[in-house]
Amino acid sequence: MASSFFSDFGLMWYLEELKKGEFKKFKELLRQEPLQLGLTQIPWADVKKATREDLANLLMKHYDEQGAWNVTFNIFHKINRKDLCEKAKKEITGYTKTYRAHVKEKFSKIWFRESVTRISNYFEKELTQKERSYLEFLFVPKKIGRRTVVLRGIQGIGKTTILVKLMLAWAEGTLYREQFLYVFYFCCRELKQLTMTSLAALISRGWSDSLVPIAEITSQPDRLLFIIDGFEELNYALNEPESDLCSDWMEQRPVQVVLSSLLRKKMLPESSLLIAAVPMYPRAIEQRLEHPEIKTLAGFSESEKKMYFCCIFQDTRKALEAFGFMKENEQLFCMCQIPILCWVVSTCLKQEMEKGRDLALTCQRATSLYTSFILNLFTPKGANGPDEQSQGQLRGLCSLAVEGMWTDTFVFSEEDLRRNGLVASDIPTLLDIQALQKCRETENSFTFIHVSIQEFCAAMFYFIKSHTNHPNPVVGCTEELLFTYLKKVKVHWIYLGCFMFGLLNEKEQKKLEAFRGSHLCREEIQQKFQQHIQSIGESEHLWGQIDFLALFYCLFEMQNEAFVRWAVNLFQDVNFSVTAKSDLLVSAYCLKLCSGLRKLWFSVQNDFKEENADTSMSSYHLICWHHVCSVLTTNENLTELQVSDSSLRQSAFVTLCSQLKHPRCHLQKLQIKNVSFSGGNWLFFEVLTHSPDLKHLDLSGTRLSRNDVVLLCNALNNPTCNIEKLLLANCGLSADDCEGFTWVLHNSTKLKLLNVSYNYLDKGLPLLCEALRHPACALEVLELGCCYISEHFWGNLYEVLLCNKSLIHLDLSANVLKREDVQLLCEALKQPSCHLKSLCMINCFITAEGCRDLASVLTENPNLRHLQVGCNDIEDVGVKLLCEALTHPDCRLEDLGLGACKLTSTCCKDLALALTSSKTLRRLNLTGNSLDHGGVLVLCEALRHPECRLQVLWLEKAVFDEETQRLLMAEKERNPYLTIIDNDTTRQGEIY
Repeated sequence: MASSFFSDFGLMWYLEELKKGEFKKFKELLRQEPLQLGLTQIPWADVKKATREDLANLLMKHYDEQGAWNVTFNIFHKINRKDLCEKAKKEITGYTKTYRAHVKEKFSKIWFRESVTRISNYFEKELTQKERSYLEFLFVPKKIGRRTVVLRGIQGIGKTTILVKLMLAWAEGTLYREQFLYVFYFCCRELKQLTMTSLAALISRGWSDSLVPIAEITSQPDRLLFIIDGFEELNYALNEPESDLCSDWMEQRPVQVVLSSLLRKKMLPESSLLIAAVPMYPRAIEQRLEHPEIKTLAGFSESEKKMYFCCIFQDTRKALEAFGFMKENEQLFCMCQIPILCWVVSTCLKQEMEKGRDLALTCQRATSLYTSFILNLFTPKGANGPDEQSQGQLRGLCSLAVEGMWTDTFVFSEEDLRRNGLVASDIPTLLDIQALQKCRETENSFTFIHVSIQEFCAAMFYFIKSHTNHPNPVVGCTEELLFTYLKKVKVHWIYLGCFMFGLLNEKEQKKLEAFRGSHLCREEIQQKFQQHIQSIGESEHLWGQIDFLALFYCLFEMQNEAFVRWAVNLFQDVNFSVTAKSDLLVSAYCLKLCSGLRKLWFSVQNDFKEENADTSMSSYHLICWHHVCSVLTTNENLTELQVSDSSLRQSAFVTLCSQLKHPRCHLQKLQIKNVSFSGGNWLFFEVLTHSPDLKHLDLSGTRLSRNDVVLLCNALNNPTCNIEKLLLANCGLSADDCEGFTWVLHNSTKLKLLNVSYNYLDKGLPLLCEALRHPACALEVLELGCCYISEHFWGNLYEVLLCNKSLIHLDLSANVLKREDVQLLCEALKQPSCHLKSLCMINCFITAEGCRDLASVLTENPNLRHLQVGCNDIEDVGVKLLCEALTHPDCRLEDLGLGACKLTSTCCKDLALALTSSKTLRRLNLTGNSLDHGGVLVLCEALRHPECRLQVLWLEKAVFDEETQRLLMAEKERNPYLTIIDNDTTRQGEIY
């Protein structure tokens, strides 16, 4: 038995194969077997309590690998598990060692070709302790088999580097030796070159000339790990129908089908998966994976950045000086998480320092550093700028870069280089100065050392050449570039727009004078940008398509205060999310110059620094936060603010509240949705009594404690509070909180709408009903969706509907209504004293029998104008009853919601009769029902009837065949007063 056997195969795995009784017998035999082999005995107390994993560790601890296996092998024979011995012998003489040797050779070559490792000797092939701990945590031994891990990380953060190190460590037997017999690495940039393949072919690529080992490899699928690197390169949605997937690893299929079958566990379902991708890849893909565990690769920490600077500079004092300047720029500091960009930044600062230049200016903006870095690459030592040959090479590089950005190309052939003016003799120079690198996957192909370098060179192209002179006509003009960037049409465009604006800065223009006037004039490009931003600002339709944070970054890079002030004041509605501290910085820079806002929506998805952490940084970011919040007082027409999906620490929360309370704040609508506060909640509720203009408050999704509710109700009872609409959906309210709202309904004549949906109110609802019966109650709209209503509520509601003269809309959606509950509710609705105009009962388990009761309401109560009964199993029988009521001359219904009610085309004749008979029906929702062409044809004939008054029809055109879609389109064109809406995104019939 080879002494390295346990490096290749895990002892624990063999012990896991034993049944409970066999494992107990194994322990008993372990008392004597070592003595017969001349080995020391393991203490029985340790053996007796040991798990299978513990026992494997004990064997390895007390005996060497050879001895541990000899003991195990002998005991397996004695407990009649010779099959395990045979399996072990087969594995030892199999392909595993050949494969490990192949992995070691292949990935050692890849390691030395990697850009980061070629550029700096800072990186070692061996895993650091931090990396080892991270990887071991991904696949904890106790969770062997059937795991899918998605490793997210921005481009260049080091995903491929750590995966290469993983493969080398596994080949050496120092990582995952207990878990995985085989680990296979698939590079998606290589896979997308393939068409038809099989999993067997993918597994065998490069290390075996045959598929012989496949049966052996797949005999233990729970000990296989498949690594899919660069998943976003494939542009696959994994959305093939289940029937198209295959389970046969030998079957030749399109490569996307093979991968989908593997990733969706149709093929080798017991195996484990590790999928590496950038964060921007479609999140919908995760829904097609089996319980994926999402992990994030963070890149360099602050201490690692500092160590790297010291490695590059070698002079610690100078390294720390440069590091200090870099740290002042939040964006550069963030970019240095990426190892290759940390090299770019540190190398550039070292060169600038050697030339005696001011590092503060170089670090002022990302563009200034990149300009210096690129021009330094092409400037011969001792010269002031590029010589003629270097200028030509840089022009060619910029031409190559911009073509790649517009064609989504990031790997270039020699032909690509030639087409853009780079000849064969230029290639060694470009590789030597590290502007380009050889692609590790494909021979004679090249990439930029990082995509941001390609983006910068693409931006430079427009300043040294016109797009009309580019050999590829797909390269767009500056206006197209700006609009594409701001709409985020191309997900790979991360910095391109920012660099364009940054290069408009006067200081960068001076650097570009090295080209001796061959670049386009700054004023011309700036004028084009100005015209395009103005055209966007003048179109409210385009506001919703613009990524405002991307625009903020562009304006920040430009650092032209007059231009920024002009640009931001073109927009009245702004929506953005802060996920990094640099986002906060650029948002603050732009918003403090803004005075024309009408609506502002934002989220802060990353906590601020701890208050007791780096106080200078914390204070700096709080100043930025103050600038964001100050729009509440500097924009006199700002009437709506939404803060959502955010976590605000105490100091940030206090700043926001102080601006909300300011006399110059004139908000009318405030939405604080799914926001967590940290201390001082009373400050927020104090806002309600200091904001006379505030009429609409939405706290949905924000958890409110019992004390918070008391503070809220006290504020609502204050005469200075003018809240008319209060939305508290999913706020964690309980039955006890209803008492506070009771007093509000008693005392406030201002509150008109109360939404307490998705809270467990149950036994507290009778208290609300008591308040609703009070003569002073002025509430008009009550939303009780999914409030866990029980039987003791309905009698109270009956009385409310009879005596309350103000309530006109009631939402009971997502509550269970029994037949007797519906009957009692309808009895109340039929009474002349009931003033309800709108009733919403979506997803309330109403059946056709319930429709009989509702139909009687429609014919006896002319007040009811809006009825929503979607997502109930009322079927065609129930609709027939409702339609009969609609034809009654006393029915005044204007709006009927029947979405997802299990309707078929059988009911269309009844609906058609209702459409042609009703004098009042204006809106009808039929989405989510199984109607066919014949049923739609019947409806369209009714829509053409001169007596049909329908104005809005909800019907999903996309679910029908082409003939039916044409029929609907023709009907829409024929009738200009009819609107056909494709999806049911809003709950129609609610009164707000």
